[in-house]
This record gives sequence, structure tokens and C-alpha cells, in this order.
Amino acid sequence: MPDKPNILILMPDQQRADAMGCAGNARIKTPNIDRIAREGIRFDSVYTVSPLCMPARASFISGIYPHNHHIWQNAGQLPRDDETFFHHLQKEGYFTVLIGKSHFYHPEPGQHLAQYEDYMHARGLDYLHETTGPWATLKVGSYMRDYWGKKGLFELFKKDYVKRKEYEFHDGHRKKRIDKVSVYPSPLSEEEFLDSYIGRKALEFIRSYNKNKPLCLFVGFGGPHEPWDAPGRYASMYETKDMPVSIPAGSLGDWVPQEVVERLEFEKIAEKISKENVQKIRANYYGKISLIDYWIGEILSVFERIKGPENTLVVFWSDHGEMLGDHQVLYKSVFYESSISVPLLIRWPSHIQGGEKCKALVEVIDVYPTLLEVAGAEPSQRCFGKSLWPLLQNPENNHRQAVFSEISFAGHHNVMIRTLEYKYAVDETGAGFLLYNLQNDPLEQNNLIGHPEMGHIEDWFDNLILSFLIEKQVRFK
Repeated sequence: MPDKPNILILMPDQQRADAMGCAGNARIKTPNIDRIAREGIRFDSVYTVSPLCMPARASFISGIYPHNHHIWQNAGQLPRDDETFFHHLQKEGYFTVLIGKSHFYHPEPGQHLAQYEDYMHARGLDYLHETTGPWATLKVGSYMRDYWGKKGLFELFKKDYVKRKEYEFHDGHRKKRIDKVSVYPSPLSEEEFLDSYIGRKALEFIRSYNKNKPLCLFVGFGGPHEPWDAPGRYASMYETKDMPVSIPAGSLGDWVPQEVVERLEFEKIAEKISKENVQKIRANYYGKISLIDYWIGEILSVFERIKGPENTLVVFWSDHGEMLGDHQVLYKSVFYESSISVPLLIRWPSHIQGGEKCKALVEVIDVYPTLLEVAGAEPSQRCFGKSLWPLLQNPENNHRQAVFSEISFAGHHNVMIRTLEYKYAVDETGAGFLLYNLQNDPLEQNNLIGHPEMGHIEDWFDNLILSFLIEKQVRFK
């Protein structure tokens, strides 16, 4: 393994896997993200271990699943001294930094993120300049909110978001259906927008860094997470008529159990939203991604000028996707591909062949052991991720037979398994509610759950899920 590289982790929030030019999307402008793919490897079958912010993020840094760390919703926190990959990197001499959104814990309304800095240092971070995500900024203080307050911008932001909340459904619990979503530009300028603040703070840190240590810098953007409030020119960068149409809701055969029919109908919170409104959402979402792409370009340029591209490992990923009206659903928290399939790009010039694409099934927790391996650290005894280093050397290598994802829905825990051919999901009673043959039905239009000819497939998956839950238990030191 080569000498320890600097590590740059770039993370948008809620970016679906197909929202990149390098993924074959000709409608979106992401030249800097595409450059990472062009000079590195794009993994095109990557799955979040939970289609919700905190569970996915907690798993990413801890290397374990939601049923291990028990964070099922955007609430709670990992134990203060629980292992993260940041701890391992610190032991290898890295200076570990987080700029922007982490959401590794849930701050209480009325508090300031500075009150949680001791907790974040205990998570293995030497330095941080943390922000909330878009909606939490209404209720939780941060250095960014302090900055906005001094410039007279917070009240402007607050007034706008209170207005948006009249229409926006954003708590992820599917309590109601909506018939309209507000889509219009932020009253904040491009320069003062949340993601621009994060991008500037990352640049300021990189330029000021003078320690004789390899650097691990995690930059967590707040977008393209809703609301749909792209600023300035990014709000009008895309024409609604040019946006790809949503995937329609699939048909349900008479073999599908009635309780499954009711559940899937309950998830369709966006079925009353007009096609025009959905296209506006998509255009605004793309605009927010293009803004983040701009800042990624700036960060890469400065980081490489100071640290050198040959000595910089870049990881680009997202915690979960965004439905964007597919299957008449918005946001995330469901097991459709639009929600659970996420981008993952890894670039390390001279050490990884550029322009490669890997089709292997990957989980986001596989990044954890990969970072340890490239840093020369001993493997974690608790992490359930599987190092991607063999795939970085040869994208044709075998990796996983299946990937898993978990989510709490209406108070019940659900597990999904996805192989190259099928996707299957069960609730906590073991009852199946999704079964798709993704090779024949990639748009998930024909739910085969309960079909008389698929019983043997369901039985096989039930055994695989049981084995997964038995095998994947935390191995404490």
C-alpha cells in the first residue's frame, strides 16, 4: 500500500445516484463531480444501509447497521466513545476535520451546535465547524446562524421557511398526503446560501491548514435536501420541460395481500401533486446539485494545489436518495431504487485507474474499511463493511452477494435485501411487502409479493435475511 494519502470526503445530503452527468444523465450539469468519476472509479450499484439521514450517517462512521446502533429515526446519538473510522485515522497520525452538516446526533431545539463539540471530539474529530441541515436551522443555533444574524439574514431565512412549511411535508413519517409543494428561489443570495457558506468555510480551513500531519477532511453539504429553494441563477438553470418524467406507480396484481396494498397506498403522499409541480421540484433539485458541484470544484482546486492530487484520496457519496415523485412518493424512507441507490465515486490519481465503472453490489459502510486500508490502519474488529480496495484495483472483482437496508416505518422496523436479480423487503413480523425482479423490471412496476410462483424465492430471501440478522451482530472488544 502506498504512503498515507490525505483524504477528502465530499457529501451532499439526499442526492440520488442518477443525478450526475457521469451516471448518464445528460440533463444535469455536474462537471466537477464528473471529473472525480473520470479520474477515478464510479460504483453504480451502491446502496445505503438506511434511506434516512441519521441512521445512514451513524452507520457510515461506525461501520455497523441500524439494528446494531439502534438509531432508526432522526433522533438520539451514538455513544460518546463508540468506535468510528475517525478514531482509527487519528491513531495513524491523521488530523480529522468536519466542515458542514454531520447529523451524527440530534440537537435539541433551542440549543447551539457548539454545545455538542465535546461529543463530536469524542467521535474522533480534532476540529469541526458544524452547521445544521436546512430545516433544522430554524430551531437550532450554529456558527452559520450566528453569521446570518449579524448580517440581518436569519430573519429573512426564517420568514421564508415558515412560509414553506405551510406546504412542505418533511418529517419522513408519512402522516399526511400533500397536493402542493412550494418551489421558488431562496431569498438568500448564492453567496449567502447554506451550501455556499459550507463551501467557503471548507476553503478557509484548507488554506489555513499548516500541520505536519495527513489530513482527513469531511465536507457535509446541506443540499440538495428539500425544501426546493435553490438560490439565484441556480433556481432558473433548468427548464421544467427538460426534466425527466417521474417513474409511475406500478400495478398491483390480485396476488398482492390487502395489507400490502394498503401500506403501499399509504406511502403515496405525492399522488395528488401535479406533473408540473413535480417537474418544478426536479428542476430546483438539479439546481441545488449544480451549486454544490461548483463548490466541489473550488474545494478540489484548492485542496490539490496545497496537498497535491497524487497524494489525495477523494470520496464522493450521499446518505440516501430522493424520490422526486417516482412511484407517487417524495423524499426518502422507502426501499425504491430512487431512495436507496446512492452515488459513490473514489479517486486517487496514480493509485487508481481513472474512468472505470464498477457494477459490484456495494454498501455505504464499505467505505469505512477502505479508508482504514489505504491509511495503513489495522482492520476494525466491529465494522461490518467490506473494503473496496480489491475493486479499486480491479472493478471486475467479486464483492457482495447481496446488500441490506433497514428503516423504521410507522414504528415498525423493516429490512430490505437486494441481489443482482431481485429486491425483497419484510416488516418486523417477517411478512414480505416488496418483491421485484430488477433484471426484468428495473423500474419496479410489478410487485411479485404473494405471487403463487414466487413462494420459493420469498423463502430463500427469508432465510438470507435471518442469516444476516444473526451474523451481523456487533462484536464488542
